[in-house]
Order: sequence, then structure tokens, then C-alpha cells
Amino acid sequence: MADTNEKSAQPKKSVKRKKTAKGRKPAKTKQNKKRSSVSNRQADYPRYSVRRAMRIPIGILEQNAGHACSDKESAQYCGIGYNGRYQTELGASVKYGFLDRPETGMVAITDLARGIMRPKSEGDETDGLRRAILNAPQLSEVYKHYRGENLPDEPFFSNTLADGFGIPLDKVEEFKAILEESLVDAKLVEKHGGKSRVLDVSQGEGVTVEAKESFERLEKSAKVKKGDSCFVMMPFASPTGDYFKKIYEPAIKNAGLRAVRADDDMFATGKIIDQIWTGIHAATVLVAELTGRNPNVFYELGLAHALKKPVVLVSSNEDDVPFDVQHIRVIYYDVTDPFWGEKLIAKIGENVLSAISNPQEATLKSPPSE
Repeated sequence: MADTNEKSAQPKKSVKRKKTAKGRKPAKTKQNKKRSSVSNRQADYPRYSVRRAMRIPIGILEQNAGHACSDKESAQYCGIGYNGRYQTELGASVKYGFLDRPETGMVAITDLARGIMRPKSEGDETDGLRRAILNAPQLSEVYKHYRGENLPDEPFFSNTLADGFGIPLDKVEEFKAILEESLVDAKLVEKHGGKSRVLDVSQGEGVTVEAKESFERLEKSAKVKKGDSCFVMMPFASPTGDYFKKIYEPAIKNAGLRAVRADDDMFATGKIIDQIWTGIHAATVLVAELTGRNPNVFYELGLAHALKKPVVLVSSNEDDVPFDVQHIRVIYYDVTDPFWGEKLIAKIGENVLSAISNPQEATLKSPPSE
């Protein structure tokens, strides 16, 4: 009792002084807050790959003729216990759009799942799996972001998933495994030189990719100002040179910027290299068309990287992309695809905005300090 009275008689400030550095809470720096908010985010994505999430619908179709049933009955049809694992699998099926809930505690197979399980034509199953991925939270966002590109090397891919898409830090590896398995199941990825190329099926493939919401989010985060310019580094000779008016100018205009190229009126007088330097220096973001390995383009790209400018890289041929910039995002297009122009316009506009809001994705990394 005497000890208690003695403590209460002490002024509050002296109590604070007795706190040791070991017991003191760490300062809430911006970095700590960012890491804490990322680690506390929810894993909204389906926790099973798109093909594995078909097990419950298949069980209902085979054991109950596809009729609606209770959750517990669906678990019995699949031969699994009605436990946490089942609930996770059921949630994945719902997120992909394979199951509906006509009422509480009941599940029903959707038309999407039926089309996959009982296809009427050769492409029905693949189209259905692709639509399912586009239904899935977070998986669809990552697919839209990287369509037409190679998946990044590590640690850049994991960092982007955590910081850019809100994947919890402790779930990043699981998410990558589910994403890659699902892309393979839906034939949305191909191997190119040891890298995974995400196919762009946004048009003409029987599957609609709704990218309007993603584009609007990028517009808000990029905060393009009136008069901002995008300098385009590309060959002048046909056919590639013709893409400026047909592809690049409308794509950049859609993003809210003014497209500038070295042969425009602004470069009619004066030393061309001085004007190019001025144009690159003044640009908010740049685009480099690497097809054909044009030496002038590579020279201008070097100037842009020296100025630490964000650059959107584009090429129709992976061999034309220099090895030392392959870690930067590159848009790949295929001129044999009848919809390549529309796809490229959409992707360039998105990547220009993304490069402004997330310049680290489009800027050459500085060498480590000695």
C-alpha cells in the first residue's frame, strides 16, 4: 500500500521519464504507416485457381443434376468436409461467377459454369475461364494491368502486387501462384524467351475486357495538367513511322496529353539535337517505339533515362528490346492480330497514365551508390 501511495504522489512527467527506449513505441513514420496499411489489407482474390474452383459446380452437376442445393449438400457432392477449407473453396467459386446464391445457405450453378462444363463449341471452355478471371477481384485488375506485357521479374512483381494492388504482404506468393495457374488454365499466357507474356484478349476474342474503370482510376492518380506533353521517340520511315498519327497521337490524346515527335513543326528550325533535348526535357512522360532497333530512338532513349524521365516502351519484337531495359514494362503488339491497333491505342493510353502516377515502373533504376 505504501508503494502505491508513493507512486501516485509522483508527478506524471517523472513517470514518462522512467520509460526506457526499449519500451517506447516506434515513431509512426510514413514508411511504417504504409507497410502497416498494406499488411492489414484484405485478400479479396479467390483463394483457388480458376480450374480448381470448378470442383463444387462439377459436383452439383454430376451428383444433383445441376439443381440448386444447400451449402452442406454441395460439400457432400464433392466429398469434402463442411469446414473452413470448403468455405474458402465455395467463396472462390462465387467470386469467379461459377455459383450464385438464390437464397441464404443455398447455391446454384451459373450459366458461365454450365458453358465451361458442357461446351457447345471448341472455344466455349476457354472463353468461359477467361470471363471467370475477369470476374475475380484483384486477379482481373492484375490481368488488365499486364495484358500485352511480360510479367515483371522479381522483386519488382511482388512489390507491385503489394504496393499497387493491395495484395497483403503475407499473401503475395499465394496470389502469384493462383494468378499464374489461372492464366495457364485460361490460355492467357505464353512463354517468350523464358518470360511469361500475358495475352491481350481485350477485343475480337469472344471476351470483353472492361478497362474503363481502371483507366478512370489512372486518370485520377496521374493528375495530368493542361499543357503536359508526351514526347514520342520512333522511326520516321514507313510503316512504323505512320503509327504516330494512327496509334500514338490518339492514344496520348486519350490520356490528356499533347503528343510531340521530333519531326513536328516545333523542330523546323534550329539544331535538331538541341530541339530533341528540349522536347525530352519538357515532356512529362515519353514513349519509345523500339521496333527495328533504330539508332536515333536508342540515342533519344538514353537521353530520357539520363534525365530520369518515365518512358513507356513499345515493341512488336522482343528481340528489339535491349537487355538492360527489359526490367521496365514493355508493351508488345502483333500486327498480324486484326485488332492490334485498337488494343495498342488502349494500352499506350493506360501505360502513359500509369507511368505518370507510378514513375518507378517506367524509369531506369539508378546504379547502387558505392
